[in-house]
Amino acid sequence: MKRIDRTDERILGLLQKNARTTNRDVAELTGVAPSTSLERTRRLEEIGIIRGYHADVDPSHMGVNILALIAVRLTKHKPGGVRDFLTHADCLQEVREVYHVAGADDFLLHVAVRDSEHLRRFVLESVTARPEVDHVETNLIFSHRRRYALTSLWDNNM
Repeated sequence: MKRIDRTDERILGLLQKNARTTNRDVAELTGVAPSTSLERTRRLEEIGIIRGYHADVDPSHMGVNILALIAVRLTKHKPGGVRDFLTHADCLQEVREVYHVAGADDFLLHVAVRDSEHLRRFVLESVTARPEVDHVETNLIFSHRRRYALTSLWDNNM
């Protein structure tokens, strides 16, 4: 595990809340020189703790009217089936995130689709049609809030 200190944690917290925070502002808010802030941020990127920067886009402006979580249970939880399903899921445009989970189900797919017909076709043609899939359960997402749990842990001195 890569070691980080409290200053790195503060930098990460600020960038998770707003990746467009300027280096000058990050430096000021963490109490370090701008050159130190920049060096630390670059090091966090180089060692893979910061994996990227992303825009938070309102799905409705992209023609997405339904978000759902699809629980997928495989016929057998074996490496080949897991690998095949992951490879397949990675190629599906509707899939935003894939979670390989413990419990009754093997995967949770976070999907974005135009409408209920698109969701129905996606589930039937892209998920249940897979030979390694045994069971699927779809849950519509009415709303969600992004929470930066790691940041809140740092802010609460845990």
